[in-house]
Amino acid sequence: MSFSTILSAVIEGLEVAFIHVEADISNGLPVFHMVGYLSSEVKEAGERVRTAIKNSGFEYPAKRTVVNLSPATMRKHGASFDLPIAAAILTALGQIEKPEKDCLIIGELSLGGSVKKVSGVLPIVMEAKEKGVRKCIVPSENVTEASLVSEMEIVGAATLQEAVEAMQNRRKRKKIQNKEITDCGNLRKTVQKETKFPDFADMKGQEFVKRAAEIAVAGGHNLLLIGPPGSGKSMTAKCIAGILPPLDLRESLEITKIYSVLGLVDEKTPLIVDRPFREVHHTATKAALIGGGTIPHPGEISLAHKGVLFLDELPEFRRDTLEVLRQPLEERYVNLSRTYGNYTFPANFMLVAAMNPCPCGCFPNANCTCTPLQIQAYQNRISRPFLDRIDLCVEASQVKYEHLSDEQKGESSKEIRKRICRVREMQRIRYKETGNLTNAMLEGDALNKYCKLGTKEKKVMEQAFSVMNLTARGYSRILKTARTIADLEESDAIKVKHLQEALGYRMDNRKYTV
Repeated sequence: MSFSTILSAVIEGLEVAFIHVEADISNGLPVFHMVGYLSSEVKEAGERVRTAIKNSGFEYPAKRTVVNLSPATMRKHGASFDLPIAAAILTALGQIEKPEKDCLIIGELSLGGSVKKVSGVLPIVMEAKEKGVRKCIVPSENVTEASLVSEMEIVGAATLQEAVEAMQNRRKRKKIQNKEITDCGNLRKTVQKETKFPDFADMKGQEFVKRAAEIAVAGGHNLLLIGPPGSGKSMTAKCIAGILPPLDLRESLEITKIYSVLGLVDEKTPLIVDRPFREVHHTATKAALIGGGTIPHPGEISLAHKGVLFLDELPEFRRDTLEVLRQPLEERYVNLSRTYGNYTFPANFMLVAAMNPCPCGCFPNANCTCTPLQIQAYQNRISRPFLDRIDLCVEASQVKYEHLSDEQKGESSKEIRKRICRVREMQRIRYKETGNLTNAMLEGDALNKYCKLGTKEKKVMEQAFSVMNLTARGYSRILKTARTIADLEESDAIKVKHLQEALGYRMDNRKYTV
């Protein structure tokens, strides 16, 4: 046989594209030619594959070899084509039998013939299952990750020889524990230990801040903490990571797919069972936040999907960097357009940000050393449209000595989390027909249906709308926050006290205006 085809795949953004690796061996000048709109790392595969075949004990006669990666209109990148190229060549040479049609192969080869780990295995295997593929040959280091997909035969190969044995059905599937995970209740115990976070019980004072954090997490709302240095803003944000509700299996796999594409999953425990908490330094670029590159990869907002994105020292970020977050905060996804196509990344995250009121952090206290011009310039680094997307804004005041010296602990994160889980379950049941998961995601008809106001409540909002100069977006976000406050009190209707508390958390710059 002088021609053969092997099924493989590649990641395009977060989407999976199937590639047919074709090899033709014929008499003629001994050349190795690869075609198919290839990037430089794919073109280099030729030398790796030829050397790996020889060093693995197979014969490679001096013949004309042409390898095509189809479809030719799609740009090919990455090193995961090494193993399928070697398999196609050996099949074309007649040294091994052609594998089944429903067999997919991915993997990188070293010169010695060993198979190296590649990224993006989980989404590839999941998509392969949807397309009817029943067997996947992957690097041994990726077996645990690939086996998260049920009803799929996963075979790991540490060398090219082992891959050939797998293609000839002489190598059995490697047994692992993760394939039995079906119950979300035991998910964390089965996969990995629970991550430790700071506890709200160790936080002194700041009861108002704790309350705002609980409301924000319960409804999935964005939160801004303003206060002087040392008032507990950063600690509050890290405590929030400990009160996030648990993931279900579907959400866990969705997050793991994103991390798999970037090669960030753990080899032994690849399944991510804790909601992400991403803390980004203020020197981050726009591409680092939303994703980018010639062939875009997900950024921090996608890595924070279903979790929290924490931006400390918010005014220190470049203004144009913060502005790129406006659309993802509203739409909960980000679209990137490049020469090779359009890419969509999920970005359903909860934003937690912290900032000082001025460069020295002491304004409006008397010991502030900043000039009015400096204070105004510092606050103007954050645009009003950006602040309009913040649901709750709370002041973290300086902690008093009597609070620090008090040995009595406050309410623990465990107790707060119980209430949050109860409220999230209420929202899940309430919105099961709309597809919304939290109050923060309400919009349109769903907002009007579930955030109805009585006569008294309408008068409160009418007065607040004019006094606070609210926008339509600000108005709807207040209703969503009030809905969450009502849920925490197990109230079916939004009452005046719920609206008043929600209005108290609305961003109002008058206190910090020079």
